[in-house]
Amino acid sequence: MNERINSVLDQTGLNWTVREESITTQSGIIIPDKKAIIRDDINEVLSVHGDGYFPFQNHQLVDLLDKVSTKIGLPIHKGGSFGDGKKVYLQLKSNDLTLGGDRIEGYITGVNSFDGSTSLAFGPSNVTISCLNSFYSAFRSMDTRVRHTKNMIVKIDEICRGLEIVLQEESVIFDDIEKMYETRYSKETKDWVTRLLFNLEKDSNLETNENISTVTQNKLSNFYVDMNGEINQKGDNLWGLFSGVTKYTTHSINKGENEEGKMFGIYGNRERQIFNKLVELV
Repeated sequence: MNERINSVLDQTGLNWTVREESITTQSGIIIPDKKAIIRDDINEVLSVHGDGYFPFQNHQLVDLLDKVSTKIGLPIHKGGSFGDGKKVYLQLKSNDLTLGGDRIEGYITGVNSFDGSTSLAFGPSNVTISCLNSFYSAFRSMDTRVRHTKNMIVKIDEICRGLEIVLQEESVIFDDIEKMYETRYSKETKDWVTRLLFNLEKDSNLETNENISTVTQNKLSNFYVDMNGEINQKGDNLWGLFSGVTKYTTHSINKGENEEGKMFGIYGNRERQIFNKLVELV
């Protein structure tokens, strides 16, 4: 590995490898067609797979994205892992959007896993600088079965073509954000956004808290603080309303785990549903 690859691996905490081991019962019987994926540096089992699974090592991922970065001109920004390394991610810096007095910085986030939960996939993500709210759009899966050096150029070209589509998706998202910024919201819109975010039934009363549990009431109180703060700053428009959602999901829930949750979790999925439904209103 060259010095630049090692530097990225060190900076992102991804400078480790995994190994494959057969699985044996307590009586010494080897389980056929199964293997454990073990993280070498901490000797932890990350997953169990069939023989058809082939791990894509972190240094291979960084090397691939380094070549892609050079080809398309998007620098590697940051990376990390979740669940002791079950999932890993790397980000490429893409475009920015200036909105009023604020700036929304765009990134292309790539994810991979050793637990089989995702193949190599990329999607647009952004951070609103005034409040550091983050939003991850849907990930586009890409084939990662090509491993051999002789096919790597083809693979890079495939990834680049896929990333061109992701960049087009980012441009559409930025256009949608600008339209949301220009569109005021109604009370009905605010209510269904709240219901969708917290998965509330239609018979729950947001005014009186009837049929809403005490736990959810406490969550709603935090959300209202976040939402009103963002609306006061960004205006009573759909973007201000959605920023209240991203403020809550970024800063007020699952502290220390919110980035993973926003990529893969329930609130991240609800956030994407809300964004898509708000876009339909503009």
